[in-house]
Amino acid sequence: MLSKNTYFLLVFLLFFSLISCAQTNTTNKNSTAIKNITISSKEVLTAAQQTKLYVPLLKQKNIAIVANQTSVIFKNEEEKYTHLVDSLFQLNITIKKVFSPEHGFRGKADAAEAVADGVDKKTGIPLISLYGKNKKPTAEQLAGIDLVVFDIQDVGVRFYTYISTLHYIMEACAESGIPLLVFDRPNPNAHYVDGPTLKLEHKSFVGMHPVPLVYGMTIGEYAKMINGENWLKDNVKCDLTVIPLKNYTHQIPYSLPIRPSPNLPNDQSINLYPSLGFFEGTIINAGRGTENQFQQYGAPFFPKSDFSYTPQPNFGSKHPKHQDKLCYGVDLKNVERLNSVTIKYIIDAYNKTPKTEKFFGATFTVHAGNLELEKQLKDGLSAQKIHNSWQPAIEEFKKVRLKYLMYE
Repeated sequence: MLSKNTYFLLVFLLFFSLISCAQTNTTNKNSTAIKNITISSKEVLTAAQQTKLYVPLLKQKNIAIVANQTSVIFKNEEEKYTHLVDSLFQLNITIKKVFSPEHGFRGKADAAEAVADGVDKKTGIPLISLYGKNKKPTAEQLAGIDLVVFDIQDVGVRFYTYISTLHYIMEACAESGIPLLVFDRPNPNAHYVDGPTLKLEHKSFVGMHPVPLVYGMTIGEYAKMINGENWLKDNVKCDLTVIPLKNYTHQIPYSLPIRPSPNLPNDQSINLYPSLGFFEGTIINAGRGTENQFQQYGAPFFPKSDFSYTPQPNFGSKHPKHQDKLCYGVDLKNVERLNSVTIKYIIDAYNKTPKTEKFFGATFTVHAGNLELEKQLKDGLSAQKIHNSWQPAIEEFKKVRLKYLMYE
């Protein structure tokens, strides 16, 4: 017979077990929201937060900073964050100019919208756009600069142009003999490597390197790969230092507190972006002109369905595809977290598009990085066959990638 104490112990253990099961079920139910998943109890520290590692390197130097709205130093609950430029300005670091990428210094410009030079109203620091005709700093723009700091949040997708800006910054620094500090930040899509690999004959600003669509590296690791694989013009080498993350692995789901660009408003859109980004080179609307960018897709000519929406000009898109037209489509706001590039969405859209409509646009090839994907879709290949065709190049890339990884 059980003693009284043993009985109560067993009851307690049973109760604890039930609570644990309930919590596990809740986690599974909410797994569609990446920000609710927690793997590590340690706080991930971005490079920018670790001021002791880099502030001594900046003193008594003329600095240029490559930054946007994500270039922040996270603080406590009461004061969530301060912008890196503002923080260094307060520390009397000499910031001569700020270079801003696509979407601008404060991140308010549309995709592909020209960003003008100007002056930051808060600090009076000159702003130089690196989007439009001037994608690479000139020698004149870097004259008198002792050190360049690059701190921009990436999302780990080849056609997301911040890595192209990184390439040109590295190249310009190498040519002018200026050291570059890259402040590392977590990649919310670092948990897998997948997608078609770019062929260099289709190189463009939306894809400059022979990497899969999703490359599974932080921006610091990627910078090391650009340097190590001699991808800079004339094989020049950048004097590169990466300020690392702390308490980070590639498998830690990371929720971005600040949208990295106007049309990636939340974790779900960022997770779906590699799969829905193909629509940028087609006639299909991928949620631009709504509050659910890259979480749905549709068109006026799709078969009528229970789900519909009407794209309207908004913060993220001044002229969305099929503006003011009722679009029928597919709602992906609640799909589970993806661990691969999902090609079934574009197959579905292609099959729903009447032959009288021109499905593929001028930029589809540069988004795909090759000619094969368009042909595979036209030939009616299954999602599995298309996915299988990517694997040999992915395996070769993983061997290259391994040389530059800084985290597990």
